[in-house]
Amino acid sequence: MSPAPDPTGRERVLAFAGVSLAAVYVLGDGSDGLRLVETTKAAGADADAAPHAALPQHYALSGRSPAADALCTGRPLWLDSAALASYQQDGVAVRWPGASLGALPLGTEGSRLGCLLIVGSAADGFETEQRGFLLRYADAIATRLRGAGASATAPGAGATTLLGPALRSLRVGSFVLLPGTGLIEADATLLDLIGIAPDDFNGTVDALLARTVPEDLPALLSVVEPAAQVAGDRELEFRIRRPTGEVRWLRLSCRVSTDAAGRPERVVGVVTSAAALRSRADDVSRVQWLTTALDNAMTVRDVSRVVVAALGEPLGADRVALAELQADRLVVVGLDPPQADAWPELWRSEWHSEWPDASLHALPSLRAALREGRPRLWPAGAALEPGLAGIGPGGLAVLPLPAHGQVAGVCLIGWDAPHPFGPEERSLLTATAGLVGQTLMRAHAYDAEQELATMLQRSLLPRSLPPLPGGVAVARYLPAMRGLQVGGDWYDVIALSESRVALVIGDVQGHSAAAATIMGQMRTAVRAYAVEGHPPDVVVSHANRLLVGMEADLFATCAYVELDMEEGNAWFVRAGHVAPLVRRPDGTTEEVAVEGGLPLGVVADAEFPMTAEPLAPGTVLALLTDGLVESSTLHLDEGMRRMRAALTTAPTDLGRMADALLAVADQRHDDVALLLLRYDGMRVRPIRAGWLVWRLPDAVMHARRFTARTLRSWGLVDQADTTLLVVSELVTNALMHTHGTVRLDLTYAADRIRVTVTDSSPRAPAKPVVTDWEATGGRGLLLVEAMSASWGSVPAGGGKQVWSEIVVPPRAPGVAGPGDTEPGDTEPGPRVRQGGG
Repeated sequence: MSPAPDPTGRERVLAFAGVSLAAVYVLGDGSDGLRLVETTKAAGADADAAPHAALPQHYALSGRSPAADALCTGRPLWLDSAALASYQQDGVAVRWPGASLGALPLGTEGSRLGCLLIVGSAADGFETEQRGFLLRYADAIATRLRGAGASATAPGAGATTLLGPALRSLRVGSFVLLPGTGLIEADATLLDLIGIAPDDFNGTVDALLARTVPEDLPALLSVVEPAAQVAGDRELEFRIRRPTGEVRWLRLSCRVSTDAAGRPERVVGVVTSAAALRSRADDVSRVQWLTTALDNAMTVRDVSRVVVAALGEPLGADRVALAELQADRLVVVGLDPPQADAWPELWRSEWHSEWPDASLHALPSLRAALREGRPRLWPAGAALEPGLAGIGPGGLAVLPLPAHGQVAGVCLIGWDAPHPFGPEERSLLTATAGLVGQTLMRAHAYDAEQELATMLQRSLLPRSLPPLPGGVAVARYLPAMRGLQVGGDWYDVIALSESRVALVIGDVQGHSAAAATIMGQMRTAVRAYAVEGHPPDVVVSHANRLLVGMEADLFATCAYVELDMEEGNAWFVRAGHVAPLVRRPDGTTEEVAVEGGLPLGVVADAEFPMTAEPLAPGTVLALLTDGLVESSTLHLDEGMRRMRAALTTAPTDLGRMADALLAVADQRHDDVALLLLRYDGMRVRPIRAGWLVWRLPDAVMHARRFTARTLRSWGLVDQADTTLLVVSELVTNALMHTHGTVRLDLTYAADRIRVTVTDSSPRAPAKPVVTDWEATGGRGLLLVEAMSASWGSVPAGGGKQVWSEIVVPPRAPGVAGPGDTEPGDTEPGPRVRQGGG
């Protein structure tokens, strides 16, 4: 937005002074009366009104009119709407009903040049400040009129030759601000007052605030920020620093208008120079600003920024350093300027990372000042060690920062040119040290608390997600924006088998250490129940009973998904949680219609129905917590609509997609968890065969025969001996040491044969402790371990599965193995054989 042209600025200034219409009348030749030579309307005046038609073109000096009376008496005439009614001969009261009028003589006694006639917008006349401004305006017009000479009084003299230049000579700028947008319309005079070239102005409030002296920013922000606005007039004084370094005082007057709902809608104001008002900085105002700014500084880095802004530029300092005191070292937390070459050699030699750590042993003068605990000021030429003298050759201030009976840190302020320390400045620095010390200690405690919260949160969430066959998963977590930044949101990806995976996302009520503790327990419980092999509804039901039994007075929501990566089938269970979203391969998005249950921890016997949903390759599944789609100002339905729209337009890369979805949440106060999985489908699908082992004397023989037949059909004769040995030992152990059903499953995928024997005993197999010549058994598991690439045991539905994997060497190029499919194949052939002996 470019600066508004001068006429628009002139009209705004006049409107702020209560002027609807301004007219200049000058004496004609031979004093034949007053003749109208120029008019202008203020902003907001009736656009259809014709100023020349509304006011007479000529006033006779012998007649009774406000203009003639003011010229003849030499005194300004101010009339409200009631007093204006007595001038009916003029007809102004009829032309401008309900208006007020001002008639101001132009020129001094003995040199009357004309009259400035002002039609006011208010019926009760002009205020005192408005009258003062209009009188100065009349003087400026008179000055311009004298310079114009006879040309201004000649018939047909050009228009707009007096009013505009006279107003510019008063150096009054104007602006229009639209709260909440960051945009401002400023005229050329205002830009000149601040010291910004019109071509360099980008039409934003920030461009003007950047020239404001930092301690005056809070006052100006009360005009800019909508939350602090009320309808009516505002006045304030502030300082700006021009490009030349000159500090200039300005006076701002503005008027705030609101809409029907009472929200700030428009701010119109004028700015003029107020250089004569102040000759030095107001130290009381600076301390008040510093107190307010430090109150809002939460972290140590925030405190350092505030201190640099409060002491650096306002005091004309060349260097400012803020450091915490830890043992015998200074841990620097803020430097201005931040470049290493601006500081003495001692500081540069200790520059390990962003800022240096300096030892107090090399700075005896500083160590003595910290031991005394009171500010020390050294003038130019003071005898100091090089590490301090180089900070302020023209003057150095060392401010120990006291807090709770100890020194929390130190602030160093240095000047290159000789700097005198006046009594007012000494008092200011002393007051500043106490404020900064207390705030620095509080910020240090806050940083430590946040670091602890972050470490706790990271320890409770997965460090990384496992690689998945036929899919990719990514997750994001953002802590709460207020309070302790640790919450109850969690996520997990659980590999159940070589082709099945479980996704879980949940939210424990609140964001506190208690919520985080419950979250960690629930995540562990859900993972344990899932690994045991329970179906999704049973996993969630067990977790619910656990939370009810804990009597934690907190409830949790949860969404659990078990996905068959081979077939693309998904089973969903939802316990009071927001519905999952899917993005189909064609880019369309929708909520998964999952039948919901109660939140966890409410009712022990709650039921959690299971919903099945097929997923095509290329589908993206999104699980999220309510902090991303719901807040005090955002309804859940609207938040889900926004999330679906963002998911539709998000990049295809899963990491960038997650970042795009997080960007949807604005003004976030709750913690947020997001889990995305893209299902691609398995290119090489495993083939399987199963055998139910009957408890017969020759059961192991039948199991070996089944295994041999299966391997021959798969073309894996070379691996038969090893596989048969493993099958013999695992089946024998299951039959000897367990009761109930025993099942043998063979799986061939990629470069592995997996042998799995399932039984009904939860006790894991144990290798023998002693295997000497007298031992009658126990060598079977040692053989399995020796022949297998890997082996192990996992719980499964009240029993266990003992498994072994045997490596299959790569096939020759061009030779396809069983189960190999090309992308797009949907029928790879029989993959599962069932049998029994």
